Amino acid sequence: MTPSEDLHRAAPGRRRDAVRNQRALLDAAGAVFATSGVDAPVREVAAAAGVGVATLYRHFPTRAELVVAVYRHQIDACAAAGPDLLASASSPFAATLAWVHQFVDFLGTKHGLGRVWEGDAAGFTALHTLFVERLVPVLGELLDASRAAGEVVAPVTPYQLLRAVGDLVAWAPTDPEYDVRHMVTLLVGGLRQALPEGWDAVLASRA
Repeated sequence: MTPSEDLHRAAPGRRRDAVRNQRALLDAAGAVFATSGVDAPVREVAAAAGVGVATLYRHFPTRAELVVAVYRHQIDACAAAGPDLLASASSPFAATLAWVHQFVDFLGTKHGLGRVWEGDAAGFTALHTLFVERLVPVLGELLDASRAAGEVVAPVTPYQLLRAVGDLVAWAPTDPEYDVRHMVTLLVGGLRQALPEGWDAVLASRA
């Protein structure tokens, strides 16, 4: 029986406690992986979550299961954050910028994921597909709202923007002089401006 099946069959009270423990583990693991990488000792994750190592292994018997669960958990959190930010931020553009920075946090835990899935290309591809299918529409809604408010005018698709942010984040772990959040903010701020005159034709000629 898998951990999720065991959780589903548990009594309601125990199930709620298990869900809380699981979420605490996933949040703690995400923070640990962001600073120490996916190879961080499991005892570090357990300590950050305030649970014992045995509890961690009861929920996630292998490191791969833990890493993938963190990845899925953070995709869900990013997806849910889009509508919440649109409802609470001062403007659609502010919501978009805040969401992109949350996406940057998510990408911080993604480094090293490929090593976990060595030998399982299909599993890694399925996770990437989930990432695209869940997050591209969320960013699309944020950009549409920003355009409707006249706050975003640059011609960019949500997928292109996600890829651009991902490329900027990729430099962060290897260069202490590089401020990824500053660069991401400049990138998103540039969406407020149209392309310089004549560049539509230049870009079209290179497509």
